[in-house]
Amino acid sequence: MADRVDQADAVVHGGNLHEAAVRYGIPYSEWLDLSTGINPHGYPVPPVPAEAWRRLPDEGDGFAACAARYYGAPDAAHALPVAGSQAAIRALPSLLPRATVGIAPLTYSEYAPAFERAGHTVMPLDVSCETLPETLTHAVIVNPNNPTAEHLSAARLLHWHAQLSARGGTLLVDEAFADAMPAASLAARCHLGGLIVLRSPGKFFGLAGVRAGFVLGAPALLDALRHTLGAWTVSGPARHAVRAAFEDLSWQQQMRVRLAADSARLVDLLHAQGLVMQSTPLFAWSDDARAAALHGELARRGVWTRLFTASGSVRFGLPADETEWVRFGASLRDSIRAIA
Repeated sequence: MADRVDQADAVVHGGNLHEAAVRYGIPYSEWLDLSTGINPHGYPVPPVPAEAWRRLPDEGDGFAACAARYYGAPDAAHALPVAGSQAAIRALPSLLPRATVGIAPLTYSEYAPAFERAGHTVMPLDVSCETLPETLTHAVIVNPNNPTAEHLSAARLLHWHAQLSARGGTLLVDEAFADAMPAASLAARCHLGGLIVLRSPGKFFGLAGVRAGFVLGAPALLDALRHTLGAWTVSGPARHAVRAAFEDLSWQQQMRVRLAADSARLVDLLHAQGLVMQSTPLFAWSDDARAAALHGELARRGVWTRLFTASGSVRFGLPADETEWVRFGASLRDSIRAIA
């Protein structure tokens, strides 16, 4: 068990600029950080009312209902605010019957350690399969997947849910990146037994720092999770910021258009240098054989990307403005020449 805990503690995420600054000897302030899939055009949060700082968060404030409306969940009873998806990922495995859980080999890296700590057996999941192995009771799907950008249809996911539900199991779908491409979301189906959907405003709205997320599912499961996590999981200022973002439909529509254009620009830039990419509106990913070398050369130029060492692949986030686009383009061309 100690080995598993150590492994979980060693999970690496993007945004670790202080580590990059030390490793490459480049001051923190001089980096261009493309290592996360967080929207660089974050939602402009309105001023926080003084009472949001002074009062304890009030669960009767309609925050869960606001989230249910935004995500399309049936009602507030099916939406639980949590302190970021991370809190749910850590707590949910202990609420499910111990069994075998299928998780893709290359996906968000917190899931496998969390299920192992709770006593589950984790096995690799081939997401191209039509029928899930009979040995599986639970499955975790990140859709679209982080980092590979693979996007599964709602029909495929519901087919898998039916298989697992018949076994008394659970399908957990992490839709952290679904806001920019919501067509395959299962949020509206979260009333189904054996289905859990995780959502996060941090990526699309660029509000990762508020540490807020939502678990969508059957009320009985959410009650158990609420009991496990305790009171006041989402702060007053965070509730204010997220509510404003959820209610700003105009900003959401404009941002989806902008992110689609930015994503196309990023893919074109990478394709021009001979890289084969898969992408979502918030990031692009490549398992090109030169990925590790490219990551290193970009880092030497102060551009930080996310390297997935085990798979030899690399993920690129979006530059924030024209200055960053120009810098990234020049650094990319120089880096490709250096590894040629």
